[in-house]
Amino acid sequence: MTAIHLATADTETGVLLREDAGGIATLTLNRPDQYNALSAELLAALQAAVRDLADDKSIRVVVIAGAGKAFCAGHDLKEIHEHAEPGFAKGVFERCRQLMTALTRLPQPVIARVHGPAYAAGCQLVAQCDLAVAATEARFATSGVNYGVFCSTPGVPLSRNIPRKLAMEMLLTGDPIDATTALARGLVNRVVPAKELDAEVQRLAQSIIAKSPTVIAAGKNVFYEQVEKGMKQAYRDATAAMVGIVRTEDGREGIAAFAEKRKPRWKNK
Repeated sequence: MTAIHLATADTETGVLLREDAGGIATLTLNRPDQYNALSAELLAALQAAVRDLADDKSIRVVVIAGAGKAFCAGHDLKEIHEHAEPGFAKGVFERCRQLMTALTRLPQPVIARVHGPAYAAGCQLVAQCDLAVAATEARFATSGVNYGVFCSTPGVPLSRNIPRKLAMEMLLTGDPIDATTALARGLVNRVVPAKELDAEVQRLAQSIIAKSPTVIAAGKNVFYEQVEKGMKQAYRDATAAMVGIVRTEDGREGIAAFAEKRKPRWKNK
């Protein structure tokens, strides 16, 4: 499948590549010479892609990958240094915040395909994705503290993925952890040799694609809403959501298929 250059607005840009195949959209960060650092342009392209994907019912799973040696080195600090005015940095961090929350609201599950270093905002991106598959060579760090920039925003999804003291250790030291440690801490779901990375991402994506898109989208939405609430309210809302799901066509079909010992025929309704 030929990659499609995605436009930030009306102008074509090569900082992000999109490839659609078999219900999977792969968004590849394409600044390999800068280790896929999140420039203002790349953040804008990612935002545009996520916005387009939200309404694309042909896409069932979104994969975020990186070109070259790194997954993502974080924010483009050189660009921020060159634009010394405070408004520029504020705009970059605000756009990053919008992107991260948009990934959570995206109806399709998002898988991070991590083949190399994921540092600072790159580690944030991995933590923000719904799922993550890493190669054994991948490394993860919230390294901003090494450059006088505490990784406060990467700490938001990081602290919601791994235990608090382990998150604080990463934030305070900036030291990298390897893929096996990231798996043990819960930052990634699976770790495989680099040559098996694409196959493992595909297996995970296909497992999701086999389910009802209506149920997956509703379930993802409820999951992120309930994790921010107290247990009693979370149970109330989750119960109401389950009642609503079993009343949908796909909900009724899934239960009927179970009872009749056959495969369900999803209608995405």
